[in-house]
Amino acid sequence: MSTQPIQKVHQIGMNVKDIKRAVHFYQEKLGLSLLFQMDTMAFFECQGLRLMLTLPEKEKYNGPSSVFYFQVEDIEEASRLYREKGIHFVDTPHLIAKMGNTETWMTFFHDSEENTHALMSEVTVTE
Repeated sequence: MSTQPIQKVHQIGMNVKDIKRAVHFYQEKLGLSLLFQMDTMAFFECQGLRLMLTLPEKEKYNGPSSVFYFQVEDIEEASRLYREKGIHFVDTPHLIAKMGNTETWMTFFHDSEENTHALMSEVTVTE
């Protein structure tokens, strides 16, 4: 056995307030593939990472959620397309960090459940 048994993150779970509304947002607005859905949960495929949306089992678990950072190739084009679908962005695409010849760009938006998420793009800059 390796000294690091964790291979990758396979699934991320996030609480939602209204499962039907959240499924519509992630499927219709973001365009993610719905794998399967139950009364209180829905699972989406995102390039090998499974996103689980769930109603909290108990009120004490109904707290702040994780931020999903969705990678896109062209952040300007992606944010324009999502704005046209009615997604509310809280800012415009902007440079977060520059590491060597790689720039990391992000823009943040809210989902139907008031969770904050981001589009991110890593761009190689040639000078």
